[in-house]
Amino acid sequence: MTDILPTIDSPRDLQRLSLPELEQLAGEMRRALTEVAGTRTAHFASNLGVVELCIALHRVFDFSRDRLIWDTGHQIYPHKLITGRFARFGSIRTKGGLMGYPNPAESDYDLFMTGHAGSSVSTALGLASGDDLLGRADRHSVAVIGDGALPSGIVFEALNNAGFLKKRLLIILNDNKMSICPRVGALAEYLDVVRTNPWYRGLKNQATEIIKGVPMVGESMERMLGTVKDSIKTTLHGGALFEALGVRYFGPVEGHSLPGLIRYLELVKDEEGPILLHVLTEKGHGFKPAEADPVFFHTPAPFECDDDDCIVSIKKSSSRAYTDAASSAIAACMRRDERVTVLTAAMCQGNKLEKVREEFPQRFFDVGICESHAVAFAAGQAKVGVRPIVDIYSTFLQRSFDQIFQEVCLQNLPVVFMLDRAGLTGPDGPTHHGSYDLGYMRLFPNMVVLAPGDEHDLPAMLDWALAHDGPVAIRYPKAVVETHAGERAPIELGQSELIADGHDGLIVACGTLLGEAIKAATTLRDEGLDVAVINARFVKPLDTGLLLERIDASPWTVTVEENALQTGFGSAVLEAVNDAACGSPEPRPHGPIVRLGLPDQFVEHGERGELLADLGLDATGIAATCRRLAGRAPVASTH
Repeated sequence: MTDILPTIDSPRDLQRLSLPELEQLAGEMRRALTEVAGTRTAHFASNLGVVELCIALHRVFDFSRDRLIWDTGHQIYPHKLITGRFARFGSIRTKGGLMGYPNPAESDYDLFMTGHAGSSVSTALGLASGDDLLGRADRHSVAVIGDGALPSGIVFEALNNAGFLKKRLLIILNDNKMSICPRVGALAEYLDVVRTNPWYRGLKNQATEIIKGVPMVGESMERMLGTVKDSIKTTLHGGALFEALGVRYFGPVEGHSLPGLIRYLELVKDEEGPILLHVLTEKGHGFKPAEADPVFFHTPAPFECDDDDCIVSIKKSSSRAYTDAASSAIAACMRRDERVTVLTAAMCQGNKLEKVREEFPQRFFDVGICESHAVAFAAGQAKVGVRPIVDIYSTFLQRSFDQIFQEVCLQNLPVVFMLDRAGLTGPDGPTHHGSYDLGYMRLFPNMVVLAPGDEHDLPAMLDWALAHDGPVAIRYPKAVVETHAGERAPIELGQSELIADGHDGLIVACGTLLGEAIKAATTLRDEGLDVAVINARFVKPLDTGLLLERIDASPWTVTVEENALQTGFGSAVLEAVNDAACGSPEPRPHGPIVRLGLPDQFVEHGERGELLADLGLDATGIAATCRRLAGRAPVASTH
């Protein structure tokens, strides 16, 4: 049998395929997904679940003209396979290769670079509105959103607006009963009820048939008919929630039947106004291990399997990560103090909180993909004496910026923020890099911001934070833990830690790049440069005592952070130096201060080590900066 997938250069090629050939294509696409997931960590189960949906959408619509937004975007792989990127598909999530999310730089079929959940309905509605204003109302606008993202507040804001504007908009609800972990909340229970109801076209057909047998007389018959139709319609299907918002509901329909999907998409394609098509899919469909465990196979470690899709081996890393250390520290605090709770936003697995959930089910709260709610909810708990820990990825916590300001910092409430995936997240790329948290967290009065230098610091900082009477943020990367030897100072408010002394220069490390700073200092010491190293620990309040003393005494200073340089740690140091100079009657001489961190650009995807090296943030890069400041010749490359 000839492979079809290599012959697909664009979605237009789908038009020449018969239904059996389209089904063969679906199988080949799943094989391509399995081959990639077997070699590197990649989003897998979610992509397996949308293969037929992707084919059907591109068969029915012409997205070279029409508009398609994949919400969140990690289920974009099948779309990439049939939009001219099959030849490069093996490079996905590698440095210089295809991105694991939509990327307009790769294809005109990708309209937005997306990595956060919930925004698709808003952007698709904006596309429809814009096309209408510019005289292109014949174009279709389609948003594909998962049931896990559906509870996000922005989705309901968009549905409310869509029902009012009545633009032609198709919302595909991809309902697989999952986000990354099983979905939670009242809306999840509502969708479970909807799943059990018969298919409903949204056009009152059943209501009309029933009403034919209802005897009515009098001049109010037409009004009564309308009322009865609406009442019967509500009892016949579970789409009443969407219909109440002015969005006509169709479904639920089977999401792995290509003939059915194509037929239903053709049915709703030219309906006017906003439409929601409820599609039932199975996360991991077509690969038996992923069907059985879609949580693990969301982003599995590389694996090998036999011809029957039975897993032969999984190449798990035995290394302990900072996420593991954070989870262990949270569990320890919850054992010691019954007031401590933990909140996450649909990321129980990502934050390694499964054991915490099992041990403390009454004090574990997964609020779904609703970060703003999570923070405001935590503020309410803190107000009555609970000690909540909000454990959310740095990039996702940005969604709750206003609640951090209004509900937490303004009230000076003791909420602890654990910012996982701070810094570079490697293959996930710019949508997921935690590049900005030092800036957006240190802005607010009352907020204390810490960055552990190693695994020793992390649990000690959490203990300190839970005893502090105010908001605290602790940020740590997606990286393997390190622990630095020697006697360590206790955690005290606004106190940094001198790791190595020296008088030829100074490196001030913020966070877990401390290890790279120590390696750089060791290399320089072997070359005759005696460089001091400070573990900053606190970003706010800054240790102005030790830092200013050392900066004044040093010929030069290098600050190192895995954060955007604008408003980051190095900026805080420069502010402190400037304030001290302005407030001093005598000049405060100091050498040059060079900040190393993430530049004013979106950093692409790649392995974290590769990216750090490219940005001069590994030991080699830090040492090179120090040599330049010391007037030393660069060391010749050994590569």
